[in-house]
Amino acid sequence: MAILTQHRPLRSLAALAAVTALAVTSCGRSDQGGDTAVKGSGSEGKTAKELLPASFEKSGVLRVATAVGYPPMEMYKPGTTELTGVDPDLAKAVADELGLELKLTNAAFDGLIPGLKSGRFDLVMSSMTDSPQRRQAVDFVDYFRTGGVIMTKKGNPEGIKTLDDLCGKTVVLAKGSSNLEIGEKQNAECEKKMRISQSEDAPTGLLQLESGRAVATIVDYPVAQMFAEKNKAYEVVPTQYGAAPWGIAVSKDQNGLRGAVHKALQDLIDNGAYKKVLDKYGVAGSAVPKATINDGQ
Repeated sequence: MAILTQHRPLRSLAALAAVTALAVTSCGRSDQGGDTAVKGSGSEGKTAKELLPASFEKSGVLRVATAVGYPPMEMYKPGTTELTGVDPDLAKAVADELGLELKLTNAAFDGLIPGLKSGRFDLVMSSMTDSPQRRQAVDFVDYFRTGGVIMTKKGNPEGIKTLDDLCGKTVVLAKGSSNLEIGEKQNAECEKKMRISQSEDAPTGLLQLESGRAVATIVDYPVAQMFAEKNKAYEVVPTQYGAAPWGIAVSKDQNGLRGAVHKALQDLIDNGAYKKVLDKYGVAGSAVPKATINDGQ
């Protein structure tokens, strides 16, 4: 799929330029370091519902936007227009914790943050990396941490265990992706260089494994898990590289909502509902032990 040509969570940063330029003049980078942004604000001991601004209690609705096209994180159920995947399921769980009805909208990835800032959406949940540039425009409640993993043919005939084992091998990596950067950085350290070819996207790269033109590739962990589950010809080497947090985006003028979502997510982690969603889609390897705010580097 064309949507997989580049590492989804890092796409569209250029589209933020106008938005973040305005944000820089009005608010600086949010504090990092877990949930410290909520502590001391009177939120201690309150339930997620109690932290909600009154406007949400009045409307009874939580408007969440996502961008379909990055399975298993966000996608349509086969043959339908019903949204499903990790993010839609977690969005429903968060809304339930807040006592709100979920209104889930599919929108273009490039328009998610502008739509959030304009008030069209309350939250964005769409495999979005919590990055310094994005934090100039929005805040993040971080709920997932993931990176690239090595994929090989089933049985891993070359015995590849780490990036070091790719040295001297023929490797295929998607053009313009963060996984290409991971491979090229490793190659710079290899005494015997890799032979790197570039594919249009992850699926076409995997075809090179099947044909024997390459022995390994690097793919985003959730996508790799999905491919390996659907096609037993592939195997995932579980170590993740270049891991970064993905966050639920919240407008910077919605501190109350941010605190409520942070509490709701932590409750879901504590009661096991969060893990059930990740287990359902085979991506528990990217689970976080604790909900944090603006924790990206």
